[in-house]
Amino acid sequence: MRDETIGGSRETSTPCWTREQAAGIKRSDATVAPIVYPPEQETDDDVHIWDTWLLRNRDGSIAEIDGYRVIFSLSASKELLPGKRHDVATIRYFYSEDGKTWTCGGPVFDGDAFGSRQWAGSALYDDDGTVYVYYTAAGYRDEAELSYQQRIAVGAGGAVTTDADGLSVDGPWSHEILLEPDGEFYEREEQSRGMIYTFRDPWFFEDPATGETCLLFEANTPVSESDNPYDCDAVHEEFNGSVGLAVSTTGDPTDWELQEPLLESVATNQELERPHMIVRDGSYYLFVSSHKHTFAPGLEGHDALYGFVADSLRGEFEPLNGSGLVATNPASAPFQTYSWLAYPHSEELLVSSFFNYYDLRGLSLDDVAGLPPVEQQRRFGGTLAPTLRIELDGAETRILGALEHGHLP
Repeated sequence: MRDETIGGSRETSTPCWTREQAAGIKRSDATVAPIVYPPEQETDDDVHIWDTWLLRNRDGSIAEIDGYRVIFSLSASKELLPGKRHDVATIRYFYSEDGKTWTCGGPVFDGDAFGSRQWAGSALYDDDGTVYVYYTAAGYRDEAELSYQQRIAVGAGGAVTTDADGLSVDGPWSHEILLEPDGEFYEREEQSRGMIYTFRDPWFFEDPATGETCLLFEANTPVSESDNPYDCDAVHEEFNGSVGLAVSTTGDPTDWELQEPLLESVATNQELERPHMIVRDGSYYLFVSSHKHTFAPGLEGHDALYGFVADSLRGEFEPLNGSGLVATNPASAPFQTYSWLAYPHSEELLVSSFFNYYDLRGLSLDDVAGLPPVEQQRRFGGTLAPTLRIELDGAETRILGALEHGHLP
């Protein structure tokens, strides 16, 4: 397939989100979410939470254990300035019987995980009841200065138990680094020339058509200054986000081999965060989150959920709604939510996210960082956002409305 990039084209086996497609991004009634206001009750009184994912069965359905559902969230103390939360991120779990009120069970790991902090991932409740928590190991244990090395890891061997007092997710956990970038399909940190380096956000997925066991993840495509098959200029080639793929040929949730990416966005976007897949009526829907500032120069994107559809896992992904834009924030509140996660519910899609920065009144996020600490705290939500309801019709989507904060049916 041809990749229409700046200055020419190339032959590639990997589908590309092109500049021409992304140039069509535009807010519309179908893609703009309602304004979000602070909830009466936050998800947790003690910690801010942001990137969140559900405990799922091997087939992708939501796990339910004795009437409980479980979510995992990145978390940090509310006493910390919001902009510093990524430097100390800890994965906590929460459980609920009604999908509305969530009880915090505490940190998942007891200081034994890889990395100086842990970033987003996914969680598998396997057929035998074993829990696997996939995560991004950011930096290294006990490092004197924070580094941004990223590796894909797993905590394996956990179990879920319930009693009269609620639910518990416990180890012992066996931690393992599963994947590191190879420098060929996926850029290593020392190869990076872009604003942000990524190799993170593992997402477990089993292909219902073939039974193939997969991990999706966020990465960057290596683009050499001396050997650039993308035929784009030096400014744009630094924007090189991709959705990576690893496969377990045995079905073992801890045994993975890197394969070619599912989607690239060289010259279009630097950061395709938290990739995840839904299969409906034989079509494969790939979703990512991305920021306004990670689009290459000359493109006007938004902080938003973007989506693509193909007829198979390795098919020719085309952007939903022509441009890829599925759900974004209103122009008057451009950063009110982020880190969207779509999952099927009856005939609709439900999309969770977290309540991010609000009441900015025209301030940029850089402006917020310069505000007094109390004002930075006041403008950060740090809790589950209202859940969006989305209609999915082939390659078209439409926002139908929203449920309450943190309502995950």
